[in-house]
Amino acid sequence: MSKNVKNRIMPTILVIIFSVLICIIPVSAKTKEVIIGGEPFGLKLYCKGVMITNFESFISDGVKVCPAKKSGLRINDIILKADNKEVNTNERLINIIKNSKCKPVKLTILRNNKNLCIEVKPAHNSKKEYYIGVWVRDSCAGIGTISYYNPDNKTYGALGHGICDIDTGAIMPSTKGDVLKADITNIEKSSNNNIGSLCGYFTEKEIGDIKINSPLGLYGSTKCVIKKLGRITVAEKSKLKKGNAKILTTINGTEPKYYNVEITDICNYYKNSNRNFVIKITDKRLLSKTGGIVQGMSGSPIIQDNKFTGALTHVFLEDCKKGYCVLAENMVNN
Repeated sequence: MSKNVKNRIMPTILVIIFSVLICIIPVSAKTKEVIIGGEPFGLKLYCKGVMITNFESFISDGVKVCPAKKSGLRINDIILKADNKEVNTNERLINIIKNSKCKPVKLTILRNNKNLCIEVKPAHNSKKEYYIGVWVRDSCAGIGTISYYNPDNKTYGALGHGICDIDTGAIMPSTKGDVLKADITNIEKSSNNNIGSLCGYFTEKEIGDIKINSPLGLYGSTKCVIKKLGRITVAEKSKLKKGNAKILTTINGTEPKYYNVEITDICNYYKNSNRNFVIKITDKRLLSKTGGIVQGMSGSPIIQDNKFTGALTHVFLEDCKKGYCVLAENMVNN
């Protein structure tokens, strides 16, 4: 792999960063009941183009250069085409640049939802290999939690937040993706300022596909037969209150279990926010296993008064027992 163009696989789902709203899967605004989730899933997300995550200068003819940065490219730019050839992998971009030699390469990029054309002239290193000096990301993978299924239109919602680039914080521009069942085999416990994660493996059983990667979660069609628990009412946001609740999550194997939590704060009711309220883990069983909230628990449904109230989205770094949640009504009717 080139030292100037890099592809990383994300080891687990991030719980921290967000970006602008792009597009939302058409889930009916009249949805009042869903089937609760809570089980883990493995995802494979493939990007539309490749996202620039960093620049790297190198020595060419005794001079330190970075052609990409000099040409006006920016971090978070998405390279869609190079010399009118579609670019969906970092290897594809590497080959086009290397084959161009010193001739300028015309890049079609997406920036702030607008297509732009930028010309960049590659430079060679001491080995006469041509580069433009960018690191890019073309895909990611990880583990998360299904929030709910909608049996009426055979869709699902998961995570409660978007999948973002680990380096830049920008939401990953997906073209397609797969959601598979996952089996949790181990836990790296959380402690304050050191967030752990669920560890496991993907099975071959498909849950569905990924159609939308948005700030309020992943959405797609489901291929599995929805049995599990019966329908549950989606709570009205106005009914949310501080006090006892339950979180449905999986920390071992494939089957979710209920654990005690407390809703400690109601922040807002904004429909585009994924930080609507705060929970605190109070269940000693869960705390003894996880230490608090760990990566991979994102999307775990919150139940209050026997209604689907929300889904876990973030962990507080300074207090890993606490985390933000998105309102179920906002997520489902998004």
